[in-house]
Amino acid sequence: MKHSVFFDNTDPDGIDRVLGSIGQANLASTLVLVISKSGGTPETRNGMIEAKAAYDAAGLDFGKHAVAITGGGSKLDQYAVEQGFITRFPMEDWVGGRTSVLSTVGLVPAALQGIDVDAMLAGAAAMDEETRKADLKNNASMRLALAWHYGCNGKGEKDMVVLPYKDSLSLMSKYLQQLVMESLGKEHDLDGKQVFQGIAVYGNKGSTDQHAYVQQLRDGVPNFFATFIEVRKGRDGDTIEVEPGNTSADYLQGFLRGTRSALYASGRKSITISLPDVSPFQVGVLIALYERAVSFYASLVNINAYHQPGVEAGKKAAATFLTTLNAVRGRLTAYAKTAQDIATEIDADAEDVYHCLTHLAANGEAQCDLASNPAEDRFML
Repeated sequence: MKHSVFFDNTDPDGIDRVLGSIGQANLASTLVLVISKSGGTPETRNGMIEAKAAYDAAGLDFGKHAVAITGGGSKLDQYAVEQGFITRFPMEDWVGGRTSVLSTVGLVPAALQGIDVDAMLAGAAAMDEETRKADLKNNASMRLALAWHYGCNGKGEKDMVVLPYKDSLSLMSKYLQQLVMESLGKEHDLDGKQVFQGIAVYGNKGSTDQHAYVQQLRDGVPNFFATFIEVRKGRDGDTIEVEPGNTSADYLQGFLRGTRSALYASGRKSITISLPDVSPFQVGVLIALYERAVSFYASLVNINAYHQPGVEAGKKAAATFLTTLNAVRGRLTAYAKTAQDIATEIDADAEDVYHCLTHLAANGEAQCDLASNPAEDRFML
């Protein structure tokens, strides 16, 4: 199994930690995958620029160590050609980020780590067959979507708590947060009616993290329905008894069943999904199950699961902040000014300007004389 690390944020500290874990001496034997459909997503672009800077500092040609996964003709595609990337893998325009796991986006990294991607695709194909059955009782994804609809009254009135009882599925709740919340969290339905749809998702792995919040789930506000994901196979190879007659796998199953029973006894609804093991085939099954369930649920509540206007609004707001930030930079002088002074000069909101100034001061681009009232804080070069 090859070692893999990744940037998943535009946090410079996080980027430095990842680069530090690789070490400059190992960059020559490190392959970089740059994944972005458009090439314009700031987080991905910033990570690529930071990675290239590290390769440049090591005297290495970044392009000879890089692969792009992107849309044909995109900014990243063009950049990859200019920089002489090793190769480029296509990402189809209709593939969204949250539904890209079983496309080149997820399959290329998985294959490079030795995962059997053919088996993953076979598992997804098998679930696809199940989701095409007209008989609702035998359509797994429709049954799951109907359970969600029942669990939150079709209006997102309750949250979805995801509890996978397997370390290898510990990120399942984070994956489902994006898949479910970005797909179903919509203000308007397909008829333009304001509906405020969505299902909030949170969770972590059992049994470790169940101790952190099962108390509230059982006895606190009943504002959720739970999803237990059990894996029947404990481990590959031989096992031992941790006490006479019981193994670690016995305990894991016991905690799952015990927690499920405790919630049921307290009137809390739950869904249980059972897998025989965590194999590439079964992971493909699980991903396809949830992707199709999201589609079915969207049809039940009459929304578009495949656009994300809220995300786009956030990106536009971030771009506006950066424009203001650069304007503020241009107004800093050796003479101390308040946020209101600069806001008046550039015709901007004083609070926005204040946050720009504190950001610049925290990162060494400005000095700040603190006053008893933030409105009176003064900033200078």
